[in-house]
Amino acid sequence: MAKTLYMVVEHFKNEDAVAVYRRFRESGRMAPEGLLYISSWVDDKLARCFQLMETQDRKLLEEWMANWSDLVDFEVYPVITSKEAVEKIAPRL
Repeated sequence: MAKTLYMVVEHFKNEDAVAVYRRFRESGRMAPEGLLYISSWVDDKLARCFQLMETQDRKLLEEWMANWSDLVDFEVYPVITSKEAVEKIAPRL
């Protein structure tokens, strides 16, 4: 089974970044084995986090999000790299 990249947009409930970072400090990412954290970015208002994750099993992503669902609302987008996009679109150019 191929690995899939996911862009996860986390919306901190009540725009409360403190609660999210406090849990992260105390418990870590709480990602199950098989779910790989790639990188993340946070908006300048500390209200949203954009996280790139990779896994072969979407259920692992769901499990990870369940660990945070009391503090975070999620949007999830399967994504491909720009290089993969160029390869995919090349035959249609």
